[in-house]
Parts: sequence; structure tokens; C-alpha cells
Amino acid sequence: MSLLELHSVSKSFGGIVANKDVSFSVDAGQIVGLIGPNGAGKTTAFNCVAGFYAPSAGRITLAGMTISGLAPEACARAGIARTFQVARTFASMTACENVLTAALLHHRRVASARAEALRWLALVGIERLADRPAGSLTISEQRRMAVARALAIEPRVLLMDEVMAGLNPSEVRAMVAVVLAIRDRGIACLIVEHVLEGIMPIADKIVVLDRGLKIADGTPAEVSADPLVIAAYLGDE
Repeated sequence: MSLLELHSVSKSFGGIVANKDVSFSVDAGQIVGLIGPNGAGKTTAFNCVAGFYAPSAGRITLAGMTISGLAPEACARAGIARTFQVARTFASMTACENVLTAALLHHRRVASARAEALRWLALVGIERLADRPAGSLTISEQRRMAVARALAIEPRVLLMDEVMAGLNPSEVRAMVAVVLAIRDRGIACLIVEHVLEGIMPIADKIVVLDRGLKIADGTPAEVSADPLVIAAYLGDE
């Protein structure tokens, strides 16, 4: 049994089908990339896992426990954390205070929560910015702070939504190092990403969606050579 499993998950909004019979799994300590063209249904699948949407059909399990249909806070307590495409920050609070708010889920004493916040800021490489207002950080730094905040709820699976988008090559390399450090701690990472040069070299597995359907599921090499994936990204000949 895998840590996270999607079993024939479908999600519709009125007459619009965003996901249809999507199934895939994520093992503990595994990096899985979720890719596909715009409108493929990646974010919808993400939101179903995180509890922002309840699937219209199918089931999502975490370590065998059904989590589909749970509220986001219940999914968080179960062990699912996420970041967003646009880093959501408390701009007037410091980076440490931003992360501390999440650490309070498991550490009720502020001193203990602050120590945890500093630990996660160190993991993502911005502990030197702990006392800086979050609104003064660069986009790359805000993304890393958001990852630290998600990690502070001590998840088993971290959902990362386009954390490399808009970053320059050196910033992408820094974020790749962060993802590998998270994986080395045994935390599974499910990553929606358009920056393929960032996700392909580090992913254990790639899942490809197109028009709401899963069209490929395999190693980066297998997926890169799949005719359906090539057609989805480049169009039919």
C-alpha cells in the first residue's frame, strides 16, 4: 500500500469535467511530479487531495485512511500540507512569525513553536531572514518561506504548487536542493510544475494529465518518450 493513493477520482463543476477517473499513488519519501498542459486538471486534483474540493466520485486515501471529502484543516491534521502558486504571506509579520503560525498546530508553547519555525527556515536556507518582514522578501524567498510554513505542520505528504515558476536558473537550483532535503527527511512530495527542467531530474515518478485524464504514469524517461505526452505538449503532427 502506498502512502497517498487516488482511486478513480473525478471532479466536475456543473457540466465541466476537470478530472475523470484519475488514479495514481505516492510512496513515502518519494518525489512525484504532476504535469500537463494548461487546463489539464492538475490544480483540481491537488485541491481534492488537500481538502479544498471534495471529489465528485472516487476516493483518496492517506496510509489507508480515507481523506477525500475532509475539510482542509482535517487533511492538514492527517498529514497533508500544501503551498500555493502565489505565495500567501502575512506581509507585516516576520518570516519566522509566518512559519510559527503553522508550528502552533503541534507546539502550543510559543517558544517551542518559534524553535520549530527556525528549524524549518534553516532547512529551506533562509534562516538569516527570520526577523525580516515577509513582505520585504523576494519572490524566491517568499516561496521558500511558504514551503517552511507548510513543513511546520509536520506533514507526511507535501503538495507543492509550481514553486519554481518565475524563478531564474540559480533560484530553480536552490529550490531543487530544498525539495531533495525534504525528501531526505522521508517526507513525500507531490509537485505540480511547469518548469520541467526543475522537476524531471529529481522526480522518482511523473504523472501526466491532459484534459482531465491521466495519460501517462512512469519514470521521467518513460514519460518523456511517451507519444501521448509528446502530442499533449507539442500537438499532433
